[in-house]
Amino acid sequence: MGTAKQRRIPTMTTTEPLAPLLHLLRLASPSLPIGAFAWSQGLASAVELGWIDSPDALADWLCAILEHNFEHQELPLLTRLLAADPDGCAHWNRIALALRETAELRREDSHCGAALLRLLADTGVSAATAGPAATPISYLTAYALACTHWHIDYPQAATGLVWSWLDNQIAAALKLSLLGQTRGQRIAVALLDRAPPLIARARSVADADIGISLPGQVLASMLHETQYSRLFRS
Repeated sequence: MGTAKQRRIPTMTTTEPLAPLLHLLRLASPSLPIGAFAWSQGLASAVELGWIDSPDALADWLCAILEHNFEHQELPLLTRLLAADPDGCAHWNRIALALRETAELRREDSHCGAALLRLLADTGVSAATAGPAATPISYLTAYALACTHWHIDYPQAATGLVWSWLDNQIAAALKLSLLGQTRGQRIAVALLDRAPPLIARARSVADADIGISLPGQVLASMLHETQYSRLFRS
């Protein structure tokens, strides 16, 4: 009787470094101290107004942002920022900030961008101190700088960006008592299944086609600025 063949366990080689993946997980972690948890990107107001009144409505809301805003704006901007020289980076940083359509969305973007830039400087990223200190920086710009430093390529960087946004939005919905944790994870699984082809398509968006308006989210963000009772910053 022959002996059973032992299963070969693949080993990690020096050509497959884990460092970029580990740094990506850290950048996408909800515990990253940049204050992203304090913002809802209009979700709180949409719930308060009854525009989002169920887990299914939340899933539709998030799907629209993912399939429109990320494919046609956030991810194409990320591709440019990852490939840009300092002058190009400054250009796309201005574009990213200009595309924030409310004071609240711009404040969140520049607040989280500045916080991430300080964190990068404190963790040994020398490029984080290269730009003028008084210049507003988009979170996307600081994120791209971190990914470049730790050799995180676009597909992985885009995946981390999508995940960190989705995780924050699900967490915000939990704080607003819109759904429970298990239902939140079901929504996350369904939306993440849509992400890979979207991440690939975003690479082909032309410069002139970058930017899209989501009127519902914009109105919700504007109304949140004057909402009487708030859990999130404005």
